[in-house]
Amino acid sequence: MTASYRYDVEILHLLVSPAHAYFGRAREGAADVPTTDAEAATLVAGKGIVGDRFFGKAAHMNAAVTVFAVEALEAIAAELGSAAFDPLLTRRNVVLRGAHLAPLLGHDFALKSAGATVQFKAGRPAHPCAWMDAMLAPGAHKAMRGRGGVRCQVLSDGVLHRGPAVLVSPVPLDPGRAGEASVLRPSRLP
Repeated sequence: MTASYRYDVEILHLLVSPAHAYFGRAREGAADVPTTDAEAATLVAGKGIVGDRFFGKAAHMNAAVTVFAVEALEAIAAELGSAAFDPLLTRRNVVLRGAHLAPLLGHDFALKSAGATVQFKAGRPAHPCAWMDAMLAPGAHKAMRGRGGVRCQVLSDGVLHRGPAVLVSPVPLDPGRAGEASVLRPSRLP
């Protein structure tokens, strides 16, 4: 990766959970699964976050870690006239402040924290699931579309730490737009 731009960000949360809370649970309701908001998370290239539900799963190798901007969640709460939402309810792994993520799609980038660097490839948008209406507020699923974060492949081993960090990007980002929805393709559904 040719690093061109550096942005001071803050890693607010590092969610590590060994099981799915929402996936495949339409009838049963959300599962009560152990979830850790870790001070530090160990990442392994090509596998994801050690101890997480997507770690080493073949179907998720290119999207094992979801990076999310907390400003998006704050904007959604404001739009819905709601109190602040708990970012952990979104089940995103790495919650940042100060990161405009949409331009990273298709690019390699790095997060540097506490002297360690982890490299990622931002592969695709992280689309919200319908559970957001139940877990956050009615209308949250729709409001989160286009700003659910990015699903990433881990390219290097390393450790992320909560607290001050630097996002190194090959493309310019506008941190002031971190809460905005990115343009979505029109739906093919009626």
